[in-house]
Amino acid sequence: MGPENQNNHRRTGHRYERAAEDYLVRKGYLILERNWQAGHKEIDLIARKDNCVVFIEVKGSRTKQYGHPAERVDISKRRNLVAAAEKYITDKNLTGLDFRVDVITFHEGNFEHYENAFFVEE
Repeated sequence: MGPENQNNHRRTGHRYERAAEDYLVRKGYLILERNWQAGHKEIDLIARKDNCVVFIEVKGSRTKQYGHPAERVDISKRRNLVAAAEKYITDKNLTGLDFRVDVITFHEGNFEHYENAFFVEE
């Protein structure tokens, strides 16, 4: 992928993330972080609603070419999300709260929010 395609891809990703953020705010979530990084691992959005901190992966696609965006949150991506979430929890010294990982997808004009998208594997 050339530099111009990378920039277009990045801009599109940021549009999806902003749309997800707007949706979450309307649903009563407080956005804590955007594109939070732990080394090379990144969490698109970190939000809080009531007593729960939510780590959110945002995926989108405009075509069926690569399947549904949720399918791209594979085991490797899940492990990276959990590792980054654990680092965030430790760095912020968060205690007494619930935690979960959500996935928000944009696919062929449809929007989906998967709360508690997967279980953390030990």
